[in-house]
Amino acid sequence: MPGSLEVLARSLSVQRLRVDVIASNIANAETTRTPEGGPYRRRDILQVANEYRPDFASALDRMTLAVPKVQAVLEDQEEPRLVYQPGHPDANQEGYVSYPNINVVTSMTDLMTASRLYQANIVAVENVRNMARDARSLAQSA
Repeated sequence: MPGSLEVLARSLSVQRLRVDVIASNIANAETTRTPEGGPYRRRDILQVANEYRPDFASALDRMTLAVPKVQAVLEDQEEPRLVYQPGHPDANQEGYVSYPNINVVTSMTDLMTASRLYQANIVAVENVRNMARDARSLAQSA
């Protein structure tokens, strides 16, 4: 049975992975050649929420928790962006170079969103810990 701290910890892990994947995309926005061949392919995470419903024994707690989880890291399957650069070492016979389908502005926005979600989870963890500490303090003084 996951508690609020476990849900928040999993969310922190998901956001950290999301930041790593987005940062990798930004770093490789101009990578035209990879060891696998061809340009770098943008990656995205597939995030799902496993719903948790408390059993009847905890009927007073009607909160439904959604436990975040990364199901997969997916590669973009779209065709690469072609740019006419006949002098480039990776240009094809027509002079076009294949670049990744990465919009750096959109990726930076996604990175800021993931960073803010990570920060929000840190604040939530601190609040849960403070509430638990205050509850213990109240229990001891009673």
